[in-house]
Order: sequence, then C-alpha cells, then structure tokens
Amino acid sequence: MSAEPFVPPGFAVPDRLVTPLFRLEPLGPEHNERDHAAWSSSVEHIHASPGFEDRRWPHEMTLEENLRDLEGHAQDFADRAGFTYTVLEPSGDDVIGCVYIYPDREGSHDARVRSWVRADRAELDVPLRRAVADWLASDWPFADVDYELG
Repeated sequence: MSAEPFVPPGFAVPDRLVTPLFRLEPLGPEHNERDHAAWSSSVEHIHASPGFEDRRWPHEMTLEENLRDLEGHAQDFADRAGFTYTVLEPSGDDVIGCVYIYPDREGSHDARVRSWVRADRAELDVPLRRAVADWLASDWPFADVDYELG
C-alpha cells in the first residue's frame, strides 16, 4: 500500500507569491550565498520564531553544506514531497527569509508550515505569516495546516 501523495497529482504548485512587502519563489542552489548570509546572521532570532524553538537548525554550516541543503529542498520541490520558498525583497534579490511547506510527520494535519525572516527584518515576521496563511487557504489543497501565526 503506497502513501498518499503530499499534493494531488494534478495540483499546479504555485511558483510564486508576490506582495508589496516581499515575494516568494522556490528556493534553489542559486540562492546559496544570499540564503546563507540571511540565516547565519539571524540564528538567535530564528530559534525564537514559532516552529523553530526546539529545532536543531539553524546551526553553523559552511557554504558547501548550505548548498547541499538547498539542493535537497529543490529536489523535494521537484518530487512534490515538500515545498520551500525563499522570501525576497519585493523588487530585488536580497534574501530576507524562508517558508517551508512539508507534510506533518505526526499525521494530524495536512501540512506543517514554518517560516522565518532575518533579524534585521523582524517587522516582516507577522505580515509574512498572515500572507502565507491566506495563500495556503486560497491556493493550496490543504484543509488543515499547522502554522503558527505568531
């Protein structure tokens, strides 16, 4: 017996979310240096963000280790097993955060979502969470999502 797919086979996975404050696009290896700089400058802030308090990541990683991590997220996206989006400035390529949409390992929700923003962009934490929650409700096939609005 095979497991249910994370998203239905015919579901068109959104390739972006654009708001006046930020934009989301699938995270990939091309974001490596900017992603590494964003999270490594904000470890304490990320660990204080909902969903990250008890997680092992973020922890010190080299650029090469970060690249492998980004390649894994990109492969998950291609396999439709999980969806990670980088959060970018609205009209630039500066990485300001990340959004992770993955199956709930405990099985009590359709999806588990976490997000973070850089410490120097902390004012975007709640607007990002609200925009992503609305996006999940309107554009995604999940009935029950575990995502703290903070």
